[in-house]
Amino acid sequence: MKIGPYTVSPIVFASFKLDGGCMFGSVPKNLWSKGVPADEENRISLVCRSLVIEDGSRTFLVDVGIGDKWSEKQSAIYGISLNPELRLGYKPAKVTDVILTHLHFDHAGGISFKDENGALALRYPGARVHLQASNLHQAQNPSPKDKASYLAENVDPLRDAKLMLCDGSVEIAPGIIVHRVDGHTAGQQWVEIQGGGERIFFATDLIPTSHHLPLAYHMGYDVCAETLLREKLHFLERAASEGAIVAFQHDPVVEAARVGLNERGQFSVREPVRL
Repeated sequence: MKIGPYTVSPIVFASFKLDGGCMFGSVPKNLWSKGVPADEENRISLVCRSLVIEDGSRTFLVDVGIGDKWSEKQSAIYGISLNPELRLGYKPAKVTDVILTHLHFDHAGGISFKDENGALALRYPGARVHLQASNLHQAQNPSPKDKASYLAENVDPLRDAKLMLCDGSVEIAPGIIVHRVDGHTAGQQWVEIQGGGERIFFATDLIPTSHHLPLAYHMGYDVCAETLLREKLHFLERAASEGAIVAFQHDPVVEAARVGLNERGQFSVREPVRL
């Protein structure tokens, strides 16, 4: 899809599974499971979808997938299946900029890999890495709630990266803007791409799938539900009023959509969009 000077393309690094109850928090299973079936272990299917943004001189990669550093046991727990065409990442030498929405393992796991000696190395050593300073601090000092999501193997290698730390909403390139939100975890950032009268809002874990569009549908993983709901409402009101395309990072079926209110007054998919 062309957005101003940019060509925007989705890529899926991997599929994986997480507990459905955790993914929908206080929403009862007999509601969420109508649209999202769970397996015998109560896990639902998800993907790690990223965006590639190119203008002929720079290539931005928004999040880097779950990575390939997982043991056989860990892969079984999370049902991880890597896209064989992307096992080594998206053309690492071509990527000039990595935008990390946050450092949870399913978003930042692909930032590093183990070399032939088993040592950790950056997957995109030449790229500038755009990250909220508050999220880096959170990842280096995780709370008991999100300690399992911030893994040292994804955080420590950033010491050698070309870090471009942000504080709040920042236009990191013409028409590419990051916005800080804190309800899911401190210093998460969603990404806005604008140009030519069109907008894409990459929602990251503010709204992980199209099934999370209704305001009350949010994750048990979120550190502050009250903050997240306020941020989510602001995001969705903007998206609906501006006709923006909302891209879903974890939805295995609906990659993007224009959103609006349905007959029950809930936010929902108005028009699915292929990027």
